Amino acid sequence: MSKVLFVCLGNICRSPAAEGVMKHLLAEQGVDGLHVDSAGTSAYHEGERADSRMIEHAYKRGIDLTSISRGLRPSDLDEFDYIIAMDRSNLSGIRSLAKEHHHEKIFLMSAFCTKYDNEEVPDPYYGGAEGFEFVLDMVTDGCLGLIAHIKNERD
Repeated sequence: MSKVLFVCLGNICRSPAAEGVMKHLLAEQGVDGLHVDSAGTSAYHEGERADSRMIEHAYKRGIDLTSISRGLRPSDLDEFDYIIAMDRSNLSGIRSLAKEHHHEKIFLMSAFCTKYDNEEVPDPYYGGAEGFEFVLDMVTDGCLGLIAHIKNERD
């Protein structure tokens, strides 16, 4: 079973959105054999649900965000096959914990996007509704690309 971990700063907006979107898409496509989780490079919100605004925007799309925030653990780097950072700051935080053999499985989310050419998934926390909608659009694009990548690696 392959394991995917999405990582943002606080694990309450972008990474739980990516986790929920990925689970939703996997179910829609009937793809089995993938475990999906999310974490934050900080533990500011440890034990909290996703931001209520992100939950609301995802729900409007039929996506249920059920994750509980947790911090990134060094053991995650061994446990997960794909570690997906939402932005360069998170990428740097992940790499600071990583050993050299981990680097091949650490990616920016944007590496899997086909519709969006943004280098980073922007943090919607201090913005309005359009920011949460854009994040959902971008992570959906990235998750579709990641699923295609994983399927291709399996073949």
